[in-house]
Amino acid sequence: MLGIIKQKARCGVFPSSTVGQTLQRVRLSLFALRNYSTAPKEMTVREALNSALDEEMSADPKVFLMGEEVGEYQGAYKISKGLLEKYGPDRVFDTPITEAGFTGIGVGAAYYGLRPVIEFMTFNFSMQAIDHIINSAAKSNYMSAGQISVPIVFRGPNGAAAGVGAQHSQCYAAWYGSCPGLKVLAPYSSGDARGLLKAAIRDPDPVVFLENELLYGESFPVSAEALDSSFCLPIGKAKIEQEGKDVTITAFSKMVGYSLQAADILAKEGISAEVINLRSIRPLDRSTINASVRKTNRLVTVEEGFPQHGVGAEICASVIEESFGYLDAPVERIAGADVPMPYAANLERMAVPQVEDIVRAAKRACYRSAPMAATA
Repeated sequence: MLGIIKQKARCGVFPSSTVGQTLQRVRLSLFALRNYSTAPKEMTVREALNSALDEEMSADPKVFLMGEEVGEYQGAYKISKGLLEKYGPDRVFDTPITEAGFTGIGVGAAYYGLRPVIEFMTFNFSMQAIDHIINSAAKSNYMSAGQISVPIVFRGPNGAAAGVGAQHSQCYAAWYGSCPGLKVLAPYSSGDARGLLKAAIRDPDPVVFLENELLYGESFPVSAEALDSSFCLPIGKAKIEQEGKDVTITAFSKMVGYSLQAADILAKEGISAEVINLRSIRPLDRSTINASVRKTNRLVTVEEGFPQHGVGAEICASVIEESFGYLDAPVERIAGADVPMPYAANLERMAVPQVEDIVRAAKRACYRSAPMAATA
């Protein structure tokens, strides 16, 4: 563009004063455009999930969405906003309040080669459909000697929200993570949500996709690569959110944000924490976890779920089996309290991990505070 303006100026098309002003405006415009194009875009997790669903439904006519209030109401959390209008009632199905019914229909559709996305208003309601998820979806490929694929996604909010009591606050990562035949994903950021949901929809196996209600409205920077319609993230690969050398902190979903906050506090006290966003619960990226522990020699696991038989317990077992000789301190596990979730706000806060809990655990692992036994 600059070359064209200069050429016309030499031919006398523009006066010299006009040329100077025009060139300056063009330079400023190009500079602004360059800055705009390279700056990462902010996107909420809700928008990331919605755009991933939209793009996958557009790319593959076999993909459809089914669940309570996903159509006319545009989703209980507005994840499916605009999809009914765009794709119609043949691909966005509102269902009655019957998780066992519509989950079974979804599994049957997957048997026939369609790619259903089943939305639970909360994963606590998936208990009504767990027979279809585990016995019908997870086991069919093995029991048919590979003749039947079940390309289905079960998605919805998982874990504690706020003030919804014990029956609506459970984390199902360990529940479904223990079942062969399932893949279990738990995104944290908007980039995670877009890339992992796309990967889940394209996968030939059943995927349990655990979102977090409290993260839906959170905004994260999203790269140009992540905004591309072909973008997806590999299932089974963790992400090192922050590198460190003194202690490894593993977390997933909302607890990644808490762990990053804890790492900032620890840095002010001279402790360099490496934060790993697991992303995938099953398969678990054991190699990334163990490589980090072999570097830092300490481990803190963080999760919202119950401590017994939890995700953190599995990570501890993996590290003990593969990297025991590298540990310089006992492994620290941070998890939800081993009680049904209280309804009272003050007790609820005590029942789920907080940033200060992660900080204290990391300091214990680094021998920067008294051990728990000494303070009990």
